[in-house]
Amino acid sequence: MRKLYVRQLTKEEQMVLQKGLRSPDAFTVRRCQILLSSAKGQSVRVIAEQLHCSGQCVREALHGFHVEGLKSVERKSRRPHSVTFSFAEQALQRLPNIVNTSPRSYGHEHSLWSLERLAATCYAEGLTKRLVNINTMSEALKRAGIDWRRARQRMNSTDPAYEAKKTP
Repeated sequence: MRKLYVRQLTKEEQMVLQKGLRSPDAFTVRRCQILLSSAKGQSVRVIAEQLHCSGQCVREALHGFHVEGLKSVERKSRRPHSVTFSFAEQALQRLPNIVNTSPRSYGHEHSLWSLERLAATCYAEGLTKRLVNINTMSEALKRAGIDWRRARQRMNSTDPAYEAKKTP
């Protein structure tokens, strides 16, 4: 098995890593500890045991440093690089018609829309290729120009005593 160590550090890199040990971000501190320990000649296994982390964590830090240099000690976004929105433009144009129609006409037992019911209806009607979560549904309503709170306020029940029940 091949041993994995960090390359020889320059004085400037050592200074930056030493400074990183005092960072308020735990990720940066851990990466600096790993790189400095490896520069001292400690193996991946020894570093992992000393820092109470996995060997994979140590290997990722070392590989990251070889690829990115000092940028590897900074925390990066974990957001996916390719985010696609589940609603096509035609689907967003059909969304107001669905919201302004009773959920019962789409086979639901309830007379008021919820984001879950709306997402299920959009999937059943072919507006989306898969069942989306409520966050995606909320974003779709925003993109379609629908104020969800206002839409809920203008929804009415067919119950004749609805207004009396609604007011305390």
